[in-house]
Amino acid sequence: MAKNKIKTHKGTAKVCKVRPGGTVKIGTPGSRHNTGKKNAASNRKSRKGSLLTKADYNRLKELI
Repeated sequence: MAKNKIKTHKGTAKVCKVRPGGTVKIGTPGSRHNTGKKNAASNRKSRKGSLLTKADYNRLKELI
């Protein structure tokens, strides 16, 4: 009997990108929608994104 597979969580897959070295790049939270009511400085800061920490990677690695 085949081992059960875990499906990719599509919501997580849309915001995370696995880089060639194995690190995971993720966008800044709060930058996807409703940006018209946020000030321009916070919108600029949110363009940069960041890398997942080791603790977050261990929590999300089965979803990606």
